[in-house]
Amino acid sequence: MSQTGERPASLAYPWFVVAILMVAYVFSFVDRQILNLLVGPIRADLGISDTQMSLLMGFSFAIFYTILGIPLARIADAKSRRGLIVAGIVVWSAMTALCGLAKHYWQLLLFRIGVGVGEAALSPAAYSMIADYFPPERRSTAMSVYSMGIFLGSGIAFLVGGPAVQYSVAQGTVLLPLLGEIRPWQMVFLILGASGIVFSFAFLLVREPKRQGVVDGQDSLPFSEVVSYLWANRRAVLSHNVGFAMMAMCSYGTTAWIPTYFIRSHGWTAAEIGVVLGLQVVVFACAGIIIGGRIADRWTRQGRSDAAMRVGVLSGIVTMIGGATYLLAPNGTVAAVALVVPVFALAMPFGAAPAALQEIVPNRMRGQTTAVYLFMTNMIGLGIGPTAIAVFTDYVFSDDSMLRWSMLIVASISLTGSMAILLSGMKPYRAMHARLHAG
Repeated sequence: MSQTGERPASLAYPWFVVAILMVAYVFSFVDRQILNLLVGPIRADLGISDTQMSLLMGFSFAIFYTILGIPLARIADAKSRRGLIVAGIVVWSAMTALCGLAKHYWQLLLFRIGVGVGEAALSPAAYSMIADYFPPERRSTAMSVYSMGIFLGSGIAFLVGGPAVQYSVAQGTVLLPLLGEIRPWQMVFLILGASGIVFSFAFLLVREPKRQGVVDGQDSLPFSEVVSYLWANRRAVLSHNVGFAMMAMCSYGTTAWIPTYFIRSHGWTAAEIGVVLGLQVVVFACAGIIIGGRIADRWTRQGRSDAAMRVGVLSGIVTMIGGATYLLAPNGTVAAVALVVPVFALAMPFGAAPAALQEIVPNRMRGQTTAVYLFMTNMIGLGIGPTAIAVFTDYVFSDDSMLRWSMLIVASISLTGSMAILLSGMKPYRAMHARLHAG
């Protein structure tokens, strides 16, 4: 029997589901970004370098996040997406808590890999659910609201994490029953992990949406078939994926080191930069991703099927100007004010980008196609971004005080590459969209 899956007449419940999914994304990014405020105490306790720290921030998380994203996306394309998300939350929260028990670098590296494994379950399933709940002309905005969790989570990590870290450090080592002596930075991970497991019960309120335009009982398509489809349209797909991945390289790379930049170059404390950066991300990055989604939806209604790519190019131009301004600022106050521009602009395309993918692939390919997109953005963005900056600081300049120049070089290269690739992909993306929606 054909399952057309009529969408609800009212979008009230779909928006409620988006809100729950967004909070899950918030938890995932708090767990990721809190590490950026713990560079000092973790380096001191474990005796590691910037490069080793960057592997905890990026590569250790990204490697299994991306590798397992594709098989988990196959489950999202055929089975319960809600169940998959709940399992993911429990796994990544448990692994976050285990980070709080790590006594050696290799243990922390292993548990960070586990966090990535759990978080790999979230976005492919969430994007697929949202696409089934909303019509095409509303998807960029809906996915932007979900993706706002990136910036709410990062902002909360900085806003609450900075003062929390400072307070924890002031309290010193804590002796807990069964666990023994716990360092301040370890306590942060234990609290976050426990909170995530409690939140997972919120998904009892979420219903699995009917899949649009598929047949009941149909299994997910073989990954080889997905790869064949994407390869046949490789110019459009690679331009989209690599273009936005290069932009993510700038975003993840610089965000990982912004707190340390303010501490080293301007003498700020972790609490001071945590509050300022947290407020900026919560207000301006969230505004940026919503406005970017609204612009993409408006351009889509006007017949511009490559709207997301256009938003990406606009974002890159504004970010380059603002990024150079804050990194070369003469003092911390000027740098903090100038930082508003790239925080806003760099967020703009990251709701529209995954929404654009839903428009160029069949329903049963959405999860796996999203996983390929996340593979690219996380391996290039999260896997390379923070470490590229650290390598410039450690091995090119060999000077911690040159961090700002490392950030500027990596950001300039990644943004220039991103804009060039997105511009080259607009025409093939429009052609791929037209073929899928012909007739």
